[in-house]
This record gives sequence, C-alpha cells and structure tokens, in this order.
Amino acid sequence: MSLKRLARELDETTRQTKELVHGIIKALDILQETNISSDEANKQAINKIIHSLQGQDRIEQRCDNMAKAIRKMVEKDSTINNEQFDEIWSHMTLDELANPKLSGISARIEHGEVDLF
Repeated sequence: MSLKRLARELDETTRQTKELVHGIIKALDILQETNISSDEANKQAINKIIHSLQGQDRIEQRCDNMAKAIRKMVEKDSTINNEQFDEIWSHMTLDELANPKLSGISARIEHGEVDLF
C-alpha cells in the first residue's frame, strides 16, 4: 500500500463515516416530524439507525486493515526517517473542533433534551 493509496483509503473512510452520521441525523429529524404518527416515526428512525450503524463494521475493518498495512510497511522499511514523521505530526492540529472543514455538527446545533421514544 503506497502512501497515496493510504490517503485515498482514509478519504473513503471519512466519506463512509460522514454517511453513517448523516443517517443518524436523518433518524433524529424523522423523530421530530409532526406530520407522521409517533409509531411510524419510531419505526422509520429505527430502520435508519440500524442501516447507518451497519456501516460501522466496514469503517472498523478499513481502519484495522490500514493500521496493519502501515505496521508492515514500517517493519519492512529500515530507511524510514522517524524524525521527519515526528516533525510532520508536530504541525498537525488533531482537535476536530478547531478544523472548520469537518462536519462538527455537534458544535453548531442547539442542544436540548431528545425524546427518542
């Protein structure tokens, strides 16, 4: 796995994670609908949540495979300059709320009591 491929795999994992969260958000929107019965809203929301959470297995598997690939690459390549990588990591912001490109939906929505059922 080249580093370019790793970057593409991480981009795809990001996309899948966004889809998972989008499905959960849609389920919450359904629960707030006033033009459908609460029983129907519950059924639709539960189906959305189950469908969305099924993506978690794919995401977990992707992350696990990428981690294994990187560990193998590091084991096999004795020329890797860890100081260069440490320098790169030192300039990265790992605080998701500090990055406006991320969805960060929880930082932008009003919080309150959610009555799911």
